[in-house]
Amino acid sequence: MITKDKIIQKNLDLLNEFMKYAFEHPEVFDKIPPEAELVILPTNDPDLCAVNKKMADALVKKGKKVVVVELEKPKIIIPKIELLAV
Repeated sequence: MITKDKIIQKNLDLLNEFMKYAFEHPEVFDKIPPEAELVILPTNDPDLCAVNKKMADALVKKGKKVVVVELEKPKIIIPKIELLAV
């Protein structure tokens, strides 16, 4: 079971990736009505995708406009850091 904190963190990571794309391709904002809820479905994280689909369905049932974006979950970058002494 995925925890609420993990869901929030993963969704923030997805939103960050979406915003990077959107700033490089601002025309994407034309497809999102101002009053719409944005739900991102990570194509490579089935657990989070299921949680987010459920959330999107709940929003639609409440009468909200929902825009769904399919996006690959970003890979975690772990840099190798090495201090070179002189």
